[in-house]
Amino acid sequence: MIEFHLNGRSGLSPYQQLVQQVRHALRLGLLREGDQLPKVKDVVAQLAINPNTVLKAYRELEHDGLVAARPGVGTFVTATLNGGSNAALGALRQDLERWLVKARKAGLDEESIEALFTTTFRSAAQEDIA
Repeated sequence: MIEFHLNGRSGLSPYQQLVQQVRHALRLGLLREGDQLPKVKDVVAQLAINPNTVLKAYRELEHDGLVAARPGVGTFVTATLNGGSNAALGALRQDLERWLVKARKAGLDEESIEALFTTTFRSAAQEDIA
């Protein structure tokens, strides 16, 4: 089961962060069809946020066809976004973890790592288009 966290510096609203975390978990195969999302009351207790924030996130995911609410039971995953094999994702994750260790040893903080990754990702995407 996914465990949510909020980052006040992300620039995204709390509900958008919840949606993004579910989408990432679906993409990475961490959530699969049939898995249950945390109950709204549990997320509210864990993150100290308004229940409407969680409900809004779950409604958006439901509108996108990724989850379905079952009244009185919970919210369940109905589709995935996994674009690659789990073996390939695992190998790529290991490569990325090694890269992150190198970046930290080079003295980069979290924001610097994120900025480097984002600009490099965008630059590579632009090269793919050209």
